[in-house]
Amino acid sequence: MTVITQFAEGFMNLFQTGAETFISWMTGIVPVVLMLMVFMNTLIAFLGEERVTNIARVSAKNPLTRYLVLPFLAAFMLGNPMSFTLGRFLPEYYKPSYYASLAQFCHTSNGVFPHINPGELFVWLGIAQGVEKLGLNTMELAIRYLLVGLVMNFIGGWITDFTTAFVCKQQGITLSKTIQSEDLAV
Repeated sequence: MTVITQFAEGFMNLFQTGAETFISWMTGIVPVVLMLMVFMNTLIAFLGEERVTNIARVSAKNPLTRYLVLPFLAAFMLGNPMSFTLGRFLPEYYKPSYYASLAQFCHTSNGVFPHINPGELFVWLGIAQGVEKLGLNTMELAIRYLLVGLVMNFIGGWITDFTTAFVCKQQGITLSKTIQSEDLAV
């Protein structure tokens, strides 16, 4: 009977822990993401959707701006996960590559800009603790990680362009490389 009781208590504890985590999200990350979404949509409305679309159009023409500048600005200004929403202003063909570049950037910039991806700060802090124990400077590591990340994230985004082209050809579909007004509908 003791084993059954302990199993039942452990089973219920699992759901209680899940409920506590859910409530912490509802009072922590969910309102923050909601406020960031409101802020971004307000900023877009203030600047004008046409201006934001023009910035995306200009950045979509060049792989350096598409996979280096735009993801950096999005991550720095909006953080993870809100930065992904700027991809809606890119043509359909470039959205997978933007996502690939930005997803990596949200990790490689965490040492210098912890506000970008606070949910994974524990990973950086664990690495930093080991570096500190060796008597080394963690900011030097963070900057190197950021710089290597910028280059690798750009390469990852650009390679995804080739992957997208391959899959489009294989599936017989064509994704637009220009922004259509119906693409921006949310």
